[in-house]
Amino acid sequence: MYSRIRDLREDSDMTQVQISKLLGMSQTGYSKYETGENDIPTAILILLAKLHDTSVDYLLGLTNVREPYPRA
Repeated sequence: MYSRIRDLREDSDMTQVQISKLLGMSQTGYSKYETGENDIPTAILILLAKLHDTSVDYLLGLTNVREPYPRA
């Protein structure tokens, strides 16, 4: 899971600082998500899925399908 959020960030040509600002947190805090040092809260997973136009299941490694589910 942790490498997926890093890979998605890099694919978007964004820095940890840019992502952390969008999430309203410090770069250090976000960095700990990418390294697996801290678990990612559900609310942050949802924001990351929306930001990267994918599903939480993809972020968690439960599917290899990157496309998001249809929104309700």
